[in-house]
Amino acid sequence: MLLLKRISVESKIRSFHLILTFLFEENIMSKTIIHTDKAPAAIGAYSQAVRAGDTVYMSGQIPLDPATMTVVGNGDFRAEAVQVFQNLQAVAEAAGGSLNDIVKLNAYLTDLANFAVFNEVMAEFIEQPFPARAAVGVASLPKGVQVEAEAVLVLNA
Repeated sequence: MLLLKRISVESKIRSFHLILTFLFEENIMSKTIIHTDKAPAAIGAYSQAVRAGDTVYMSGQIPLDPATMTVVGNGDFRAEAVQVFQNLQAVAEAAGGSLNDIVKLNAYLTDLANFAVFNEVMAEFIEQPFPARAAVGVASLPKGVQVEAEAVLVLNA
């Protein structure tokens, strides 16, 4: 009886190993780092995005001009939001997708009074049906900007 249980467990382990091997060989579970010069370079220990299978996890983008790495807008919230979406768009395209592939977007605003403007700008870049979204009011963001956004895309959906 004990021998039968051991064989059964070993058989299950071999099957599980074969499944994992298949998934990794087919790149279903591997991860790919996404980078583009058309979006700001990472300014810390992170990647612009990581693709795992058909899912792309995009790091937060702030309104930096990718060519100069300086904040755009001179305090104009709309200009900052536009640059954030341009940066997200560049990363999405580098991953082989578009902003319309976003399934979840998280936005961070230092003043929630700018929420309506954020909605307007988002609608200029993303078609309906819109993705799921969270908007969070925060005390501050890197480089003193007013907005940051991160997203998750699903490609080939």
